[in-house]
Amino acid sequence: VVEDINKNREPAPYMTAVYFITPTKKSVDGLIGDFISKSSRRYRAAYVYFTDSCPDHLFNKIKSSCSKSIRKCKEISISFFPAESQVFTLHVPDAFYRCYSPTLQKTKEKASVMAVMADQIVTLCATLDENPEVRYKSKPLDNATKLAQLVEKGLENYYKTDERSQIKGKTHSQLIIIDRGFDPVSTVLHELTFQAMVYDLLPIENNIYKQKVNLNFLFGRYKTDGLSGKEKEAFLEEDDELWVKIRHNHIADVIEEIPKLMKEVSAKKKETEGKVTIASLTKLMKRMPEFQKQISRQVVHLNIAEDCMRKFKANVESLCKTEQDLALGTDVEGQKVKDFMRVLFPVLLNKNHDNYEKIRAMLLYIFSSNGTTQENLDKLIQNVQVDSDMIRNWEYLGIPILSSSASEQCKHPRRDRSSEETYQLSRWTPVIKDIMEDAIEKKLDPDEWPYCCQRRPTLNGSRVASARQKPKASYQDERRNGTKLIIFVIGGITYSEMRCAYEISQAYRPCEVIIGSTHLLTPKTLLDEVKSLSKPKDMVYFRDE
Repeated sequence: VVEDINKNREPAPYMTAVYFITPTKKSVDGLIGDFISKSSRRYRAAYVYFTDSCPDHLFNKIKSSCSKSIRKCKEISISFFPAESQVFTLHVPDAFYRCYSPTLQKTKEKASVMAVMADQIVTLCATLDENPEVRYKSKPLDNATKLAQLVEKGLENYYKTDERSQIKGKTHSQLIIIDRGFDPVSTVLHELTFQAMVYDLLPIENNIYKQKVNLNFLFGRYKTDGLSGKEKEAFLEEDDELWVKIRHNHIADVIEEIPKLMKEVSAKKKETEGKVTIASLTKLMKRMPEFQKQISRQVVHLNIAEDCMRKFKANVESLCKTEQDLALGTDVEGQKVKDFMRVLFPVLLNKNHDNYEKIRAMLLYIFSSNGTTQENLDKLIQNVQVDSDMIRNWEYLGIPILSSSASEQCKHPRRDRSSEETYQLSRWTPVIKDIMEDAIEKKLDPDEWPYCCQRRPTLNGSRVASARQKPKASYQDERRNGTKLIIFVIGGITYSEMRCAYEISQAYRPCEVIIGSTHLLTPKTLLDEVKSLSKPKDMVYFRDE
């Protein structure tokens, strides 16, 4: 029986309970309440597992209240959420507001969320059995600097001694911490790979896709939906092998691939049927659930892809060329865009585009121009008639909105990808991909990407070894040894950035890239979060991820 510690539960005094809880006052009070007295205890005994290190005052509270009922108490260091095989979140969507809102700068509240995030990142490293070199992007904001220092201190404390009472030195892995403002373009651009497109264009809630289907549809789970037919649910998760296989493919490839897969399954089914005998019929009956499951998933994903294509053809296709030209500063032929406003204006005049789509295009214009004039900005806002905070507040992420602004965006030098094959409407590559490649190949500028630990002087191209640190291997050696690159972005990551972690892991095998953040983003949710930055905290709604 699995139950929530915060809810009322039936007593089971003859059973032993396993507690898997966060080390918070609320959880600890719930534990103590179950064993408040010997006569009224809810369970016979308890095995307690904390997701993170338990503060001394809470541990002492347990010790003085119900220690006799506890058979085991252990901190297991898993205070993070694996979203995918190479993606994690800290499940703190309000961290965006608390880290970037001007109303909370230099407050205890911001310092508190930074400390919590640091502890959570340390538990990730502990789970991976890594004590990585910690690096950070030094400009334009100091959030990454502060968080990196907190993480470094947390790792040092955690790895002071291991279970054999030995100091654990630095491993050859890297942990890189970045502020969200490092790449604003990828957060608002329409991405045409399957997963990113699904979460941007379709109403996905809790990773569930819902679609009304005909009554004669044979496979899947259904929920009655009045007289209008039935509704089918699809869970977009790691257990769905087809979803994992196609989620990073371009939508054009997905539309082409799924029907081929369906034909393959049908062909296998016909082969299985063969000559009608008792044995063949028995074999066919045994395999029918497997065929049904495969076809069900293929049909669902084909429906999802077709839904995306309908949205794409209706509005998005005409936006994509404009967005790509603005983001890259060049057109499809590679010619430099001379007048960004002329590229933008048709989007603003198009009545088929909603305000969010127009704002995304306006922001790309501003990002590509490294800011615009006050007069120009006022005209743009008046033209679209939107809340100006959704545009102006990007300044709080260190991104210049006005060309006269004191803030100057420090852009990462881009790799030349002109020789790579790509679709015309998908020419942009997220900046995170360049950072991942540069980190693995040891090409990151140490002045812009400093280490938390003081780097020792080199002799003949390698670092001097110490008792705590191993000699530094070459990047080819590290790849052979299967090192890890962990990227953490303060303020959310996009689905296109998640895709990059898998692509780089594949290209640089066996080096594995793991990417994480406070929460996962879609363009619309990010724009809403940016808009809220200038509001008082009591007027802000924090969504549950």
